[in-house]
Amino acid sequence: MPPRLVIDTNIVLDLFVFDDAAAKPLRAALEAGEVAWIATAAMRIELARVLGYPQIVPRLAFYGLSDADVLAQFDRHARLVDAAPKAPVTCADADDQGFIDLAVAHRVPLLSKDRAVLAMRRRLERLGVQAGPRFQPATAAA
Repeated sequence: MPPRLVIDTNIVLDLFVFDDAAAKPLRAALEAGEVAWIATAAMRIELARVLGYPQIVPRLAFYGLSDADVLAQFDRHARLVDAAPKAPVTCADADDQGFIDLAVAHRVPLLSKDRAVLAMRRRLERLGVQAGPRFQPATAAA
């Protein structure tokens, strides 16, 4: 089984909407099966909601994408798992709590650019989770 990780919604947008250069190594690793992205049904629902945001819809059109295209990429790459119990730490941004809970429960890296998540780096490290904005192949959890 390849190393696992959790990817927050902003990084998913970088991967499959904005084609961000910083996300290219992660996309290549996902496509090669070198890492396993774990997610929950709630994370897919959040992505679908975000894809409808007024600031995202024009970006989808600019790149010739639909929300269905992005959700198909989610479905192709994400391995759905059950929602995790609440972690012993609480994020200031409630939208990010599920990502933290899942990463802590599985003791896997969490890829996020969210300031509230990044502010928790030390607390997450004490729980066995590395959090950061960039994919580091050596840090994915086996």
